Amino acid sequence: MTQTQAILGSLDPVWATIKAEAQTILDTEPAMAGVVYGAVLHHKSLESALAYRISQKLASGDMSESVLNEVCIEALADAPGMGQAARADIVAIMDRDPACHRSIQPLLYFKGFLAVQAYRVAHWLWLKGREDMAYFFQMRCSEMFGVDIHPGAVIGQGLMIDHAHSIVIGETTVVGDNVSMLHSVTLGGSGKEDDDRHPKIGNGVLLGAGAKVLGNIKVGHCSRVAAGSVVLRDVPPCKTVAGVPAKVVGEAGCDQPSHEMDQLLRG
Repeated sequence: MTQTQAILGSLDPVWATIKAEAQTILDTEPAMAGVVYGAVLHHKSLESALAYRISQKLASGDMSESVLNEVCIEALADAPGMGQAARADIVAIMDRDPACHRSIQPLLYFKGFLAVQAYRVAHWLWLKGREDMAYFFQMRCSEMFGVDIHPGAVIGQGLMIDHAHSIVIGETTVVGDNVSMLHSVTLGGSGKEDDDRHPKIGNGVLLGAGAKVLGNIKVGHCSRVAAGSVVLRDVPPCKTVAGVPAKVVGEAGCDQPSHEMDQLLRG
């Protein structure tokens, strides 16, 4: 490693780690060269790699990869917080997903990570008043990843979506920082009202597989929603809720449920 590489690695350790892992893939699996060069080694920054990967996945006969790449590059340059959020998401996945052993895996293989980064571009478009392009991103994410996040939703950083199949997040949803959710989670409305109608999920919350949180209700910081539960009322902080409809069944069991990923209900 050169002195310049060492300095850059200390400034952006996530990206430096991803590049080093990409080189290891080349050494051990030469057939992956095209994928690794295109997705990682061709780029000077994680932001550039994200723009490439998102546009590559979402391109279609209706919208070319080059047009989508330009949109992503513009968004990531205008909102530096998006790159920081992506790095926090990668760190969160590494920390919480036992199937993730390298920082490069979310960028190359995890549809939940890619869907969330594409949502971040769509949200930037939404805030800029470019609603039709934002809707296009939402549609393609739903088609390609099975993850349907409305571009108007507000989502924090450090998000980990495990497996990420059949995720639905509505327009006025707010999701805090360091949240973990498993597949088939719905953060939806409960009627035909056209105002603030979706859940508000606090920091450090764990949402189990198949959990449904419906309506303009709050799930307090560091709470757990058990798998298969249907939540129709506010959840206090640091509690565990379970059932249909969900009821408080005990304490959260730890300070940071989203980090521990412990979904067992104990008596």
